[in-house]
Amino acid sequence: MLKYLLQILAVVALFFTLFSCEDDRYMTSSDAQLQFSTDTITFDTIFTTLGSTTQYFTVHNPYEESVLISRIRLAGGDLSNFRLNINGEVGNEMYEIEVPPKDSIYIFVEVTIDPTGQNLPMVVQDSIELTTNANVQNINLIAYGQDFKLIKGERLETTTWTAEKPYLVYDYVYVDSTSVLTIEAGTKIFFHKGAGLYVKGTIEANGSFQEPITFLPDRLEDAYKNIPDQWNGIVLYSGSHNNIFNFVTIKNANIGLQVGTIEDEGFASVRFTNSRIENMAYAGLFALKSKVYAFNALIANCGFYTVALLVGGEYEFYHSTIANYWGNYSNTARSTSSVVISNVLVVSGEDGSKVSLTGDLEKATFGNSIVYGNISKEIELGNNDENTFNYMFDHCIIQIPDTVNTSDKDHYLEVWKGKDYDPLFIDPYEEYNYELDTLSPAKDIGSFDIAKQFPLDILYKDRTADAGADLGAFERIEKKNE
Repeated sequence: MLKYLLQILAVVALFFTLFSCEDDRYMTSSDAQLQFSTDTITFDTIFTTLGSTTQYFTVHNPYEESVLISRIRLAGGDLSNFRLNINGEVGNEMYEIEVPPKDSIYIFVEVTIDPTGQNLPMVVQDSIELTTNANVQNINLIAYGQDFKLIKGERLETTTWTAEKPYLVYDYVYVDSTSVLTIEAGTKIFFHKGAGLYVKGTIEANGSFQEPITFLPDRLEDAYKNIPDQWNGIVLYSGSHNNIFNFVTIKNANIGLQVGTIEDEGFASVRFTNSRIENMAYAGLFALKSKVYAFNALIANCGFYTVALLVGGEYEFYHSTIANYWGNYSNTARSTSSVVISNVLVVSGEDGSKVSLTGDLEKATFGNSIVYGNISKEIELGNNDENTFNYMFDHCIIQIPDTVNTSDKDHYLEVWKGKDYDPLFIDPYEEYNYELDTLSPAKDIGSFDIAKQFPLDILYKDRTADAGADLGAFERIEKKNE
């Protein structure tokens, strides 16, 4: 009998030992506090019905013992707009998650916002609850959403886009040869990956200083605000005329604005004024045998060309800043000159042979402008010696080697070249600010005859308000000492 009693007691002792060891595996104090990499996850403005990018935070155990999180859940439950992935497992509520000593787990968060039919940013909020030893801690979730008008693979008849709601373009939007697309001041147009705006008719995008028009990608999170190649760009086919882009911003595409197409007869024409093209994977303004009239234009930061004027045409740029400091987005350095002016273009034919396309360059005039960047030669000229080749830099800072001969008055009239005439932009690398520093050599040296035609700069500053007109799109006016 004693033998059996001892066996029973041994089993009971083993039972309690096992369970006490299990308890000892985890910290049991109700004062246990997990540490988080942030206390709030915020999603910048996203489009309703479209998912966001994924954000994450870490949950860290600062103790020498393992911590058992008894429950992690979205406070809003299944009705929440947010979604969780907890340490690699998808689910909005999970139980008994172990965090080893001095270790961390990851929680990933996404959000989708339902449309409301209102043109107002909306706020969607929730929180993540983490319960450890009856102690509840919270991470706040905030997302800002925007309703929109969806344009998906549409051919437009004559129509007007208004600023009532933003437009989101999927795939493409096509303006037929008999149609006019009018875009009102303040309108915002967003493009999904691979989407573009293609115009055989006419586009009139006439913004204002107070209400500019924007053409942007649909990733609105802060991390994407200066990333190129997020959409295709805008194409004006040869035969498309009277196009207007005034107080417009085009950002983060492959080619910002293509003017003219080789495969179509004729030419395209556009007025590009008080406007910006920035952060293009290939080219900013890419023109083929066409006509461009521009002033107060900023064209900056492109993987190959900021401005390419090919196969002839007629081009005028006044008080324009053409700046290329490409380098933040790719390990491959840019080797192409920022501005290319040519009356010839060599392309590959269908049989693989080389075909030369030629056209008369009636004019390529740059007045009171800046062409500068981060390689030594930012201007390339291509002349086949058969077609007309007229170009002129009139009162310009241009980035070319000092050895380039600029004595020909038919092509160069008051130009400043080389590293000694760095225009000293405020911050072309990080903040992409191409305004002039107070010590800029571009200050007050512009032609008055040109400046009086364009008395206000891209920021509506008066070029006649100080000692002289500055070169480029931005006028710097120093504050007077009191």
